Amino acid sequence: MKSLKWSALVVGFALLAFGTVMVFMAFDRNSHSSSDTIRPFLITMAPVWAVAIASAMVLLRRPKD
Repeated sequence: MKSLKWSALVVGFALLAFGTVMVFMAFDRNSHSSSDTIRPFLITMAPVWAVAIASAMVLLRRPKD
């Protein structure tokens, strides 16, 4: 069960990293300056990464007896 949990986390974070790159490319496609890309990208992806890290911490927490 423990190895399944770790492998699911690795796959999930790999998909999250791939999605992050795709979102950046979507914002960068029609932008005219770096602020047109960076600001919306950070506003979009920072909460996604925060939720992903928080849920990984909850998932990896040791069970209480």
